[in-house]
Parts: sequence; structure tokens; C-alpha cells
Amino acid sequence: MSRSLTDPIVAIATAPGRGGIGVVRVSGPRLGPFIYKLLTRELTPRHAHYLPFMDGNHQLIDQGIALYFPNPHSYTGEDVLELQGHGGPAVLQQLLKRCLSVGESYGMRLAGPGEFTQRAFLNDKIDLAQAEAVADLIDASSEAAARAAASSLSGEFSRRVTRLAEAILQLRMLVEATLDFPEEEIEFLEKYQARSRLDILLSDLDAIIVQSRQGMVLREGLHVVLAGEPNVGKSSLLNALAGQDLAIVTEIAGTTRDKVTQVIHLQGVPVTIIDTAGLRETTDLIESIGIERTWDEISRADVVLHLVDATQPVSPLDIEIDLVRSRNSIVLTVMNKNDLLIDASSVSDESMSISARTGAGLDQLKSKLLEIAGWNPGQESPWLARQRHIDALEQSRMHLLLATEHAAQSDRVLDLFAEELRLSHDCLGQITGKMTPDDLLGEIFSRFCIGK
Repeated sequence: MSRSLTDPIVAIATAPGRGGIGVVRVSGPRLGPFIYKLLTRELTPRHAHYLPFMDGNHQLIDQGIALYFPNPHSYTGEDVLELQGHGGPAVLQQLLKRCLSVGESYGMRLAGPGEFTQRAFLNDKIDLAQAEAVADLIDASSEAAARAAASSLSGEFSRRVTRLAEAILQLRMLVEATLDFPEEEIEFLEKYQARSRLDILLSDLDAIIVQSRQGMVLREGLHVVLAGEPNVGKSSLLNALAGQDLAIVTEIAGTTRDKVTQVIHLQGVPVTIIDTAGLRETTDLIESIGIERTWDEISRADVVLHLVDATQPVSPLDIEIDLVRSRNSIVLTVMNKNDLLIDASSVSDESMSISARTGAGLDQLKSKLLEIAGWNPGQESPWLARQRHIDALEQSRMHLLLATEHAAQSDRVLDLFAEELRLSHDCLGQITGKMTPDDLLGEIFSRFCIGK
């Protein structure tokens, strides 16, 4: 079926499974005739109507609430109908089927992933950064991430970026106006204090980048793998960090055959901890598969915690772990079981010393992970950010720096100066969607859930 962004669309807007309430959402141009045919009555805009939902044979599907939001005062900017009933899967599927049946003559179809939010963006109800914040708010795994996502959705990030873009545009307009009067080019930089204005722009941009990096850490967190020989305390460390017994801990080597994953939160930052099979030579087929998966997890990790038994500090894995470190992976050597040491001074200064059993050193380990993540507790970001936002901000900064170089040249080539300002401005436009390619829009909205 061909897809058009003008087709009426429908989807279940609540999460799969049972619930007290379920919502079926419809959006499209001129839904009035469809609503009357579906509900056999007109609806007062923005008023809750309690009424029966009937199928094609006039049999009751459910009793619920219907809400009608005419354009442009709706989430998508189109006419929107929300049917709120009981949240059983069978009930919602019947209601969805009924909407599609009635809507067939109007060209209605099932909504694609993120299509409601995509229409809100295309109809200028929200910008692209706000649209992404919708998904981030749904996916937020901590209170801090939810607060930051809500701030992004309210437009805080977009406003900061837009103000900076407007300031760059104002300077660019002055430069391009001056290009029409060559005799004034030499005096332009002094007359309009262009260099000092550039310094202010760079300072503002740097502040946004710092806060955005914090926001990206809040959103993406760290992927941490616990690696080491059997019985060095990997499972004990996982349990200690998680605060519950997730992994089996015994004296028998090779207890962990497959990975055990747990997400914890440090200062609101999500940290995915993966306990893995102990690394050693083995003829056990199942354990060998687990070890192979361990190396696979290590290859994808943001941080590898190489656990070593502090009572036996020489590890035969040192060579292999050094190879991991040489591939630019972050490897942190952690000496566990320090409570069994008679002489704690034997621990290398390059290692962290902990006891997963007593909890000694765990706070320092958590602080180290936050440091690696780039988290600064005193500078919590007021918004969430994505890697594409950081890339666009960095590109914008690079063009401002090039503009500064042109301003410092003796010949002061103002046309190049103006071009760098234009490129810097365009990079910021990619964040809010002013200058975003269609293929990027498709990728962004395809990651949303259906019904949002």
C-alpha cells in the first residue's frame, strides 16, 4: 500500500498488554464525516463524550470516551480523534479494526512508527529536537533523564539553539550587506565589532556543547563489561553494584555460562553492567560458547572492568586485555578481594582496589565510571541530546572558528567570512529540522513506537 502523509491514519496509542485504559488515535484532514459514520453523532470539539463503541453489526465493543480535536489545535496539527476504552488487547484490536473498516472509503490506513509525531513536525507543531524528545521521554530510564527529556520537549534546547542561530544570521546579514559596498569592507570588522561578536557566539556555543554532552550521557549512559578469569568476583561485583542477587555466586569455577545484564543508575546516568563467563582454556562446549560471547561483549563495550583477584595479582589474561586496550577501548583494572590482603600496599597505583563482598572501594569505582562517561554532577544538562546534535554543534563551532581566522587575516576576505557564517548557521538548522535531509527524517521517526 502506498503511503501518503495526507492519508487519514489510525493506531493503538497505548503500550501492548493489559491496562485499565487503552487509546486508539486517529489523525487526518477533515475527519468530521468519518467521526459521524463511526459514532453516529457529531462531537463537540475538546469535550469528553461518554458513549458506546459499536461494531459493524451494531454489537457493543466497549463503552468509553471520545475526544475530538479539530485542526490546527491538535497534537498533529490535523483533525485528531481519540477513543479511550478499556485496555484489553482484544477490545482495542476490535476498535482498531472498526476504525479501519469505517475509514476505508476515506483512504484510512494503519499509522507507521512515529507517524503522528512526524506529522506534528511537518505541520510546525514541534521542531525536530522536540520530536526526538517525545521518544526520549517515553524511553527515559531515570528521573533525571525524564526531567531532561521533558525540558527538551518544552523547547528549552531548541530555544537555545535558535537564539544562537539568529545571532549568527544577524552578523551574516551585516557581512553580506557590506559585500555590496567594497569600499566599506576594510572598516566592517571594526565598525560592527565583528570579532567580539564572534567571541560571544563561540562562548555561547561552547556552553551549549558542554550541556549537550551531559545530556547525551544522561540519554545513552555507559555499556560496562565485567571480564576476568573464573572466580575473581565478577558476579559478586554485579550483585554489589545492583544491590540484589542477580548472578549465582559459588566457589565453583565457571558458574557463569552466559551473560547476565543489569541496568543501574549512577547520579541518574544509566549504566548497563554485563557479567560474563570467566575467561580460561576449557574443553566444556557450553562454557566455550559463553567465553566466545564474553569476547564479543568486550569488543562492543564502552568500558571493560578487568577484574583480578588481589591475592593473586598476576593474571594470564594481561596480554589479551592489553590488546583490547590497544584498540582504544577503555580498560580499567580492578583488584577485587582486597579484604583478604594482608598488605594492601601491594596493589598497583594504576589499579582500583575494591571488595565486592564488603563494599569497600565501590563508591570510588562508581565515581570513576561517571568520570569516564564525562558526567559532572554539578552541571546536569537541562535537556537530553543525541550524537547527531553533538555532531551538528561541533560542525557549527568549526565554521565559526574558520570565520574567526578569516577575520584575523590582513586582507580580510569578507566573502569567505560570510560563507563560514552561513555554514555554521546551516549546521544549527539541522538540529531543529530547518535544514534536515528527508532521509534523516525517515531514520529518526522509524525508531519511534507505533501510535506516537
